[in-house]
Order: sequence, then C-alpha cells, then structure tokens
Amino acid sequence: MSKPKLSDEEITQRGKELYDSSIRPRVETPENIGKIISINVETGEYEIGDDLLVTSLKMRTKQADAALWSGRIGFNAVYAVGGTLFRAIG
Repeated sequence: MSKPKLSDEEITQRGKELYDSSIRPRVETPENIGKIISINVETGEYEIGDDLLVTSLKMRTKQADAALWSGRIGFNAVYAVGGTLFRAIG
C-alpha cells in the first residue's frame, strides 16, 4: 500500500471542508447521529457505519491508497479519551 499524497493536515482540512460544505446536509439525519463516517478526501466518496475500522476498510477496498478522513456524525470528535464528546450544532 502506498502512502497518501496529501499531508495529515491537508487530509484533515479537506475532510472537514467536504463534510461541512456538501456531505453534512445529506447525512446528519436522526438515524445517522452518532455513527462514523469515513470520507475519501480526493473523490468525496464516503461510508457510514457503527465502526471506524469497518468504514475505513470499506473505503480501502475501493481505493487502497485513499486519503481518508473520519468523523462521528453530529459530534465534535470520533472518540473521547478522558473527556466528553460534544454534540456539534450545525
């Protein structure tokens, strides 16, 4: 597997921009709140599921070297270690 062409900072920036500008309105529905989304920041394709590893692996089957950004739909982070997840308000 080759290394993504983008830096971690570029992946984060593109992922957040894609999510906020075009994906959020389609996926932030009551049935998806709290689920994980993994986004290929180069193509805009995404997978939604209950598990970060599963959504990432599904994206990697489509493109092995995909630059992926992941988030928890409706929240400020995927996981909270020693803290609390906060519900993101649109």
